[in-house]
Amino acid sequence: MNDDLHIAVFAKAPLPGQVKTRLIPLLGAEGAAAAYRQMTLHALQIATAVASVSLWTAGAADHPFLRQCGEQFGAALHAQSDGDLGVRMAHCLRLLLQRHRRVLLIGSDCPALRAVDLQLAAAALDHDGAVVFTPAEDGGYVLVGLRATPAPGLLQAMFDDIAWSTPSVMAQSRQRLAAIGVQPAEMPQQWDVDNPDDYARAVSADLLPPFCG
Repeated sequence: MNDDLHIAVFAKAPLPGQVKTRLIPLLGAEGAAAAYRQMTLHALQIATAVASVSLWTAGAADHPFLRQCGEQFGAALHAQSDGDLGVRMAHCLRLLLQRHRRVLLIGSDCPALRAVDLQLAAAALDHDGAVVFTPAEDGGYVLVGLRATPAPGLLQAMFDDIAWSTPSVMAQSRQRLAAIGVQPAEMPQQWDVDNPDDYARAVSADLLPPFCG
């Protein structure tokens, strides 16, 4: 592990009917919540294999599963700030970069992401620039990382007024950074588990268990 590297994991309380709702037609509300719990555990497992970790929670921050995750993985729990996803990510990164030289931020719905992918992204911050992304096949990204104290305007360019949860997120992010003269490093593309086809793909790759209805 490298003490100057920290990984933040964004997660929600796994409440049935409130997480992975597009999986509910296949798995049911309880099954979708169980799949989300498994993906959250995966994110924490790979992160703690690489660096110190914190868990940034949305919704019911005192949910027993989230508290258990904090204890199991030695991850400090923080409530995400108010605001859209960009505001919440910027807040998290700004705080962590006051204490760590490199910070990666990942979500909880990419079971294909591996510890080595996190290590390569962290290395890119030393060799390829101050910003790193792992793009997602759906047009977003599954990882974002920053090095040292962000330059003035960098967080605003990266996270303000982005059309979150749309296929244009990564393209917008590239354009916004190019406008301020920043060329981000990009890791190989990954994929999220959002819908039944994604779930079937994860099952085929032995990343999630088969659905037993």
